[in-house]
Amino acid sequence: MTTDVQAPPWVGPLLRNARIGGRVLAWIVLTVAAVATIVPFLWMLGVAFRSPADLYADPARLWPDHWTGAGVEAVLTQLPFARLAVNSIVFAGGTTVLLLIIDSLCAYALARLRFRGRNLVFWTILATLMVPFQVMLIPLFLTVFDLDWLNTFQGLIVPRAVSALGIFMLRQFFVKIPPELDEAARVDGAGPLRIYWQIILPLARPALASLFVLQFMALWNDFLWPLVISSTTEMRTLPAALTLFSSQSGVDHAAMMAGAAISLSPLAIAFLVAQRFFTEGIATTGIK
Repeated sequence: MTTDVQAPPWVGPLLRNARIGGRVLAWIVLTVAAVATIVPFLWMLGVAFRSPADLYADPARLWPDHWTGAGVEAVLTQLPFARLAVNSIVFAGGTTVLLLIIDSLCAYALARLRFRGRNLVFWTILATLMVPFQVMLIPLFLTVFDLDWLNTFQGLIVPRAVSALGIFMLRQFFVKIPPELDEAARVDGAGPLRIYWQIILPLARPALASLFVLQFMALWNDFLWPLVISSTTEMRTLPAALTLFSSQSGVDHAAMMAGAAISLSPLAIAFLVAQRFFTEGIATTGIK
């Protein structure tokens, strides 16, 4: 015989208050995070339309007293803007596409094929994540120099066309795809490359989209590598070319912030287009 134990009458209001308090705390945290994220962008836009006198008078103010388009005009007139935009698109887009192909092939081999030393190769690739890119900068530069690839698109793209993070993400996604699909395809006479192209890649579109967004954003904002490889303005990307507004005589803050704001707009468009696949890929990568 069992008896129902009734909770004290004060338990219900206490739980409701706890839930309400949790929601309020969540909104406070989200509001603080949103303000901390948005305010720097607003300040960047404000500086882009401020005069030097207005900026030095009160640097912390978000909006200028008198709006001026001198910064935007300097970006569009003093720089070969169209050429720089094309360079950024070719560098970020071409490198990302090549990276997706190489990383997905490597991840497919590590996740779906059986060969001796597979785990050793995988852990070696993961170990490279702990090596900063600055450590590899000089060897990569010397290699590009020996190949006579300075001031060329292949010099910009090829050394950055592999990502250990991308291999790890795709490998974790490929592992959770049922192996019965591979076995059924082999019964029908499909080989490894056909399985990779017709079965694995279509199922991995969310992971590929999320990796595309992550790598495209990182490469578009890459400052160091294009600056080192390109000694001429015509072969630089937008972030690297903004250094021309900084010299010994001073820094044109309005032009630099205007150029940064313009260069960020394609990233916002790319993220909005692939947002659904990006969040889905991040949420499912690594879950078995």
